[in-house]
Amino acid sequence: MLKGISPLLSPELLKTLSAMGHGDEIVISDAHFPAHTFSERVIRYDGVRADALLAALIPLFELDSYAPPVVMMEAVPGDTLDPDVEQRYRRALGYDGAIERMERYAFYARAQKAFAVVLSGETGKYGNVILKKGVTPAA
Repeated sequence: MLKGISPLLSPELLKTLSAMGHGDEIVISDAHFPAHTFSERVIRYDGVRADALLAALIPLFELDSYAPPVVMMEAVPGDTLDPDVEQRYRRALGYDGAIERMERYAFYARAQKAFAVVLSGETGKYGNVILKKGVTPAA
C-alpha cells in the first residue's frame, strides 16, 4: 500500500500509467466492451464502476492540453445516451472541458490503438471513455 495513492489502483495499472507517454491513450471501458478483441493489454476491474477508477487515477494522470483529452462513444442511431454517465465521469475527473463523441466503430478503431484497456464493471449505457495523457508538469 502506498501513501496518497488510491487502493483501487493495482500495481499493474500503476505500472501501465507510468509507462504511458505524452499523447498515449488509455480506455476505461464499461463491462460490455469487447476489450480482449481490441487489445492485448487489458487490465480487469470487474465489479468496479468506471467513475471510481477515474477518480482514483486522475490525481496521477495529466490530461493532454494540446488535443481533446476525453473521448466517449456516441449513441448508435435510434438509441440514446444516459446523461448520468457523462456527469459521473466529469465529476470523477474534475473535468468541465469538451468531450469528443465518436461513432461506435470509430471508437473501436481508436481503442485498438490505445496503450491499454481497463475493463471496468461499469454497467452504465455507453460507459466507455478514452483519456489522452498529457505532459506532467515539473515539480
